[in-house]
Amino acid sequence: MVDSELLYKNLKRFFGFNTFKGNQEEIIKNVLSDGDSFVLMPTGGGKSLCYQLPAVLKEGTAIIISPLIALMKNQVDAMRNFSTSDSIAHFLNSSLTKTAINKVKDDVLKGHTKLLYVAPESLTKEDNIEFLRRVKISFYAIDEAHCISEWGHDFRPEYRKIRPIVDTIGRSPIIALTATATPKVQHDIQKNLGILDASVFKSSFNRPNLYYEVRPKVNTTKEIIKFLNNNQGKSGIIYCLSRKKVEEIAETLKVNNIKALPYHAGMDSATRSSTQDKFLMEEIDVIVATIAFGMGIDKPDVRFVIHYDIPKSLEGYYQETGRAGRDGNEGRCIAYYSYEDLQKLEKFMQGKPINEQEIGKELLLETATYAESSLCRRKLLLHYFGEEYHEDNCESCDNCLHPKREFEGRDYVVKALTGIKQVKEKFKADHVSKILAGETNAAIKSYKHHKLDIFGSGNDKDERFWNMVIRRSLIAKLVVKEIENYGILKLTDKGRDFINNPESFMLTEDHDYGEVEEEDIGYRGGSAAVDSELITILKDLRKKISKQKNVPPFVIFQDPSIEDMAIQYPVTTEELQNIAGVGVGKAQRYGKEFVDVIGRYVEEKDIVRPQDLIVKSVVNKSGLKVYIIKSIDNKRSLDDIADAKGIEMPELIGEIESIVNSGTRLNLSYYIDQLIDEDRQDDITAYFREEAETDSLDEALEELGDEYDEEEIRLVRIKFLSEFGN
Repeated sequence: MVDSELLYKNLKRFFGFNTFKGNQEEIIKNVLSDGDSFVLMPTGGGKSLCYQLPAVLKEGTAIIISPLIALMKNQVDAMRNFSTSDSIAHFLNSSLTKTAINKVKDDVLKGHTKLLYVAPESLTKEDNIEFLRRVKISFYAIDEAHCISEWGHDFRPEYRKIRPIVDTIGRSPIIALTATATPKVQHDIQKNLGILDASVFKSSFNRPNLYYEVRPKVNTTKEIIKFLNNNQGKSGIIYCLSRKKVEEIAETLKVNNIKALPYHAGMDSATRSSTQDKFLMEEIDVIVATIAFGMGIDKPDVRFVIHYDIPKSLEGYYQETGRAGRDGNEGRCIAYYSYEDLQKLEKFMQGKPINEQEIGKELLLETATYAESSLCRRKLLLHYFGEEYHEDNCESCDNCLHPKREFEGRDYVVKALTGIKQVKEKFKADHVSKILAGETNAAIKSYKHHKLDIFGSGNDKDERFWNMVIRRSLIAKLVVKEIENYGILKLTDKGRDFINNPESFMLTEDHDYGEVEEEDIGYRGGSAAVDSELITILKDLRKKISKQKNVPPFVIFQDPSIEDMAIQYPVTTEELQNIAGVGVGKAQRYGKEFVDVIGRYVEEKDIVRPQDLIVKSVVNKSGLKVYIIKSIDNKRSLDDIADAKGIEMPELIGEIESIVNSGTRLNLSYYIDQLIDEDRQDDITAYFREEAETDSLDEALEELGDEYDEEEIRLVRIKFLSEFGN
């Protein structure tokens, strides 16, 4: 029988706490009584204490099996802070030198070490097994135990070898701990570890202080910068699935004056440790990371977790969002979602064993269900982990705060399933969607699918709508994608039954997050309102300067640039460089007068500028443009440049026009003088300088007549704009 009074006394003595959280006390008593334990406790619930306190109190050394070196270091440092001796806790992994390993083993054998953290990979080494057989082991703690299960979000094959190795070293009580496990994963963990009879301790998965939101993945970088500017000084994590995207986002945040650093497994351990320490010490506000960051990080005041990419599973999502608000205060969890991201993840699975593909596909479908559903997000998450949430409105997720209108979709679903059936279950979603919408292409005609009864039966909706219906049918398991030829749609028994006996099937309005890439949508323009009064002022200024310089107004700034200024209100020459068609050259040459006028206008009208639309980009000139500029500087023939890059001359001239229109000065005289007679050059230049009201090519061709061809007019116009405008 464990003495409760003694337990509380040691809790205060070693850790400084007066009370236990949740069911910590029951778990610790079970471990001290040599019972096996399965602990399911959300992030921030205090899992670590469940093995740290028993380890200190029990005779011998507790073996803590942990997946990440960063996690081990963090916890060893924490334990040493509670003790007068550094020997109380050690880790044994590949980062240690031979001398350090010998020191660890010596402390353990002398009985000075109460907690020894070991990576599962280190546990399998023969010399470590032999060493541990000489140690009195108090118990084994398997942290992040979801790694054992193939259905867990971070499956590691080495974890499935733990039980045989434990049997080889010598059996002691086992405590398995995880923050995320569905009932299926829990059973898999207990079965694999041989602890089906273990005492099970489950805490509620509900984190009332967390706010959940899913946003469409459009202009994501801009949206994130806007959010960070509104939450300056707060700590947060941004998760991306690829290392490349981590580096890119971190760099963009830095140039926008946000204290951020990247973190991923491709960095050396010293850099990762340094970044982690800077985050903990609040030298930086934001970590941009792959899922390699965060496990076991004891930072209670992470105020937001943003998923730039939707995670591969709901377990992963729940664990990563669980790093927000561990102190019980504000925690915002924002995920950006597009169905195209899920398609990419599905594509990555191809080539893996069929079993892995099936598991991965199921996990992705759960994620899609969560993202696309209009139900309370808290209710969906808790249900996924086998817990019921009975409130009708959690008042802390986007769906509850802004309910979406649902509509009866039964007939749409029947139509989609019938379409799949009529193409004999041999085609992908895009093909079936086109048939339903009544669209034709070569494939539809070659298979004579435009003659099917179902063709065009849903032409009151577009292809995108039908893709959404098919996605929802996939999520509802009315349809599956074939494994061997992935993407081919197959009806399930449930789907066939639905065609004959349709039931109510609610679809959600305005929850199609689209398949639009961020890069396809500019940071400016769009539907933003143009300030017509400011446009008039800026055009008057342009006309005044054009008279002073004796050049046409379009040479100063073209109309699209003037319109963009009337949307964004740039008040510095640096901001002016973010305007469409304005480069460094034009901003420096003409910018000051324009930004001064805009600045006065903004102040007089008391205008709140759309700062969220002004996102500084990392300088990244395209390789082609840089090549063109260098080649022209070296006086290379345009024909040679076009041949070298495998492009046609009109495309090359278009690139040169883009460069010059942005304010970069290019001297093409060496090429133009050889190609075009001086008198013809003078005629074209005179037209643009004296007659033209715009830089329109069509107007120039009409005015100059048939004896001038398009290419020479374009070349002379480039020379004119470069000489007089830049």
